[in-house]
Amino acid sequence: MAETVEELTITYEEDGVEVVKELDKAVLSKGAWATLVFKYQDWDRAKEIYSDDKYTIRRYKKTGGAYRQQSKFNISSRAQAEKMIEILQGWLS
Repeated sequence: MAETVEELTITYEEDGVEVVKELDKAVLSKGAWATLVFKYQDWDRAKEIYSDDKYTIRRYKKTGGAYRQQSKFNISSRAQAEKMIEILQGWLS
């Protein structure tokens, strides 16, 4: 378990294969509750290649000295990510 926000990762390995490869992350908030955005790829066992880039927003709560995931939202496609950006930019203008 991660004790600091910097240690949080979504990288996941199974049978010696990195099935979730974290490409980047950004910390949106720190503290007892932390929010991070990750850029990642999934391993496609059938094709033996990594997927296109994907994105996920994760919320963590620090309990007993370690962060535990509380919720997540997976952005399903590049088009969805671009639409979210467009909406947020409109709201912030």
